[in-house]
Amino acid sequence: MGAAADKLMALVADPERFTFSAHELRETQVAALDERFQERRAQIKLLGLRARDAGVERIARIEDVVPVLFPHTAYKSYPESYLMDERWDRLTKWLGTVSAHPVAGVSLDGVQHIDDWIARLADQGHFISCSSGTTGKSAMLIASRKDMEWSKVDTVNVFSWGSGVIPAQDRLIVGCAPVATVPKNATIAQAQYEAFANPEWPRWNYPVPPITVGSLTAMVVMRKKIADGTARPDEIAAFEQTSAERARLVADAVPATARFIIENRHRKLQLSGLWSGLWQVAKAVRDAGYGREDFDPDNSIYVGGGLKRAQLPVDYQEYVFDTFNIPADRHFQNYSMQELNSGMPKCRQGGRYHVPPWVIPILLDKSGDNPLTHGRGEQEGRAAFFDLSLDGRWGGVITGDKVSLDYSPCACGNQGPSIRDTIVRYADLEGDDKIGCAGTVDAYVRGVA
Repeated sequence: MGAAADKLMALVADPERFTFSAHELRETQVAALDERFQERRAQIKLLGLRARDAGVERIARIEDVVPVLFPHTAYKSYPESYLMDERWDRLTKWLGTVSAHPVAGVSLDGVQHIDDWIARLADQGHFISCSSGTTGKSAMLIASRKDMEWSKVDTVNVFSWGSGVIPAQDRLIVGCAPVATVPKNATIAQAQYEAFANPEWPRWNYPVPPITVGSLTAMVVMRKKIADGTARPDEIAAFEQTSAERARLVADAVPATARFIIENRHRKLQLSGLWSGLWQVAKAVRDAGYGREDFDPDNSIYVGGGLKRAQLPVDYQEYVFDTFNIPADRHFQNYSMQELNSGMPKCRQGGRYHVPPWVIPILLDKSGDNPLTHGRGEQEGRAAFFDLSLDGRWGGVITGDKVSLDYSPCACGNQGPSIRDTIVRYADLEGDDKIGCAGTVDAYVRGVA
């Protein structure tokens, strides 16, 4: 992949990897960016087009990569009709515009729905992970086998660094939220289980039907049909029945999970989920008469994502920690996204998410077109990242997040760049989010596909 990129990625298991300052990393990171650019520009069609039009020939400074970053919406740029009409051949051709490896030649015979399509691609080493897409199209992000292997290593190292939990296979893992069954999530969950779980204690999976890409897509398509007035009465009835059944199962999952936790309260627990689910389960445990004194003092917790617009009490975090007797140094939160291949763990002292050396943070203005001052002090803006570990697609992405990026030393003693725990989405702040280059990228992809 390149000597500079390999040098940075070799730090993945180094406990001191966050000690390097941005100044110390810059020369190697710039070299690694150029390595990736020279390697990928001929492999990824969209990147080649962006580079040609922007006149980018090489990356000599970190800021030089900005014109060839992809907006996160690039992975939603396929025409909606491809899904609505089940045009798997067209969707596969679109995927080829953002993939670093050829996807041509994948047999599509017998593919009935999107889950079949994803499975067929996985058989050929192309792994598709998707965003939720609950309010619109799913982002479809292609990854390679190398990416899956990287995720296994990274997730264990990130959790261990951020929580202080040693991979000793001595915990009972309890899921407190439904999980989307996409390749990356499944890979991470299995790696976490193998590293931290007692193999004699099967993981508790939140008792709701698995959330597949197909089920999400079917929901989005039906909502669109209802809004357009094109849904048949029988389709609406089936959709309402499925929704009601899922709501019932979700409601039943909370007390069932609480009972399981109470029955296993003598064991060392590792809880995982979103804040909303964790709080609901904690309340059910409290309502049953159990709390801090009933649980192991070395329990740990892995919190994924933010509130996701859930309305919770002001003290929701303290409530969850106190219920399950989670020590102050066993709280783990991670800043990442499906568009990246690596995590940024929250430290136990400074309230900041630490960016690893192989992930290059780039702060942009609100439009996403212009870089802000790089490498000094603290500044607020739109987050962009280049993840050097990505193999199956381009590593550079412009996110929808407004962040405070800080290059000052953290209270935990680490010198590397970090992101304040004040992350918000522009869409939540303003009801919409417009990235300047998104329209151009969308036109590029449609033209190529």
